[in-house]
Amino acid sequence: MANPILDALTKQVAANADAEASATLLINGIAARIQTAIDAAIAGGATAAELAPVTAEVTAMKASADALSLAVVQNTPAA
Repeated sequence: MANPILDALTKQVAANADAEASATLLINGIAARIQTAIDAAIAGGATAAELAPVTAEVTAMKASADALSLAVVQNTPAA
């Protein structure tokens, strides 16, 4: 006989993992778009020093996405 509480928990963990994976993709996508804009700005004559604050934010976004991905992997039960 199935345990409804365990079944509900399993479904919720899967839903959370899916949402967290989607968030990771979103964060990485935003970071990639900003990096593309940085590259275009540099190609247009901006200096790396001028864009350093923006570059730092891209680095922070990527670190955040990496931390989220790691947390999902570490907290998702094996199939």
